[in-house]
Amino acid sequence: MPHHRLFLQALLSLAISLNFSAIAKAQTGEETALPSFRVMSFNIRQGAANDGKNSWPQRRELLLKTIKTFSPDLLGTQETQRMQADFLQAQLPDYQYVGKSRTPNNRADEQCAIFFRRDRFVDLEQGHFWLSKTPRVPGSKSWDSSLPRIATWVRLFDRKTKKEIFWINAHFDHEGEIAREQSAIIIRDQIERLSNSPSIVTGDFNASVSSKPHQILLRPGNPITLVDTYSTLHPTASKNEGTFNGFRGFRGSQRIDWILASTDFTVRKAMIVTDHDDDRYPSDHFPVTAVLSLPAK
Repeated sequence: MPHHRLFLQALLSLAISLNFSAIAKAQTGEETALPSFRVMSFNIRQGAANDGKNSWPQRRELLLKTIKTFSPDLLGTQETQRMQADFLQAQLPDYQYVGKSRTPNNRADEQCAIFFRRDRFVDLEQGHFWLSKTPRVPGSKSWDSSLPRIATWVRLFDRKTKKEIFWINAHFDHEGEIAREQSAIIIRDQIERLSNSPSIVTGDFNASVSSKPHQILLRPGNPITLVDTYSTLHPTASKNEGTFNGFRGFRGSQRIDWILASTDFTVRKAMIVTDHDDDRYPSDHFPVTAVLSLPAK
């Protein structure tokens, strides 16, 4: 009997130890954590703009610090001029860059640039299309668009999940209401044409979450249905969730910068980053972020 008692005590002690270990892991999120990655979408405000104390040379270090603090695995930027892309490439050597000017005869013009971590993702394919009636024609614009608008896409292999991810980064026109609606249709068409993988769409859409472009992008699709990552975790809209700040820190209710993800992903976190240094802001937009997870194969 003493031996049985000692054996039972040992089993009980082991069970308690394992239980405490499980609790500790649960508290740190370690236990059954799926592979996750961090996404940031950031309109960085074109560097040639005459913004006085907020000009690009005066704020680029703050912008870089904002990016590094979040440390995204996937970073999509808008209004990115060549000099800004060069700066980010030099300062973010762990990332691979994909970008192209929206106007073919002006290499310095704006891009919708993509940066992704080399140690996490493999570049399988990449490309660009224009938000116009002729998406394959460089520099084209249509409807009431004030400027040519470009979208950049990549197909990536995720080393952790062993799955492919399709990602589009875009910037919709700031004036043309019809152009924004049509641009949303083009994005949907491109996803359906190019992707049968878990998909992400990032960008400055110059439209609120109650707008037609948002509704078009989130409509049920085949094979891809997108969700708004921020709305998924913050379903009640707030009067302080605006993402355009005009370098003044103003936060209205218009969330015009979005991270959309297909329903393959689980949305772990979604935030609007309002980091600043006293009265200085890294851009006239707040970056938006999300942490997404995807089951491994």
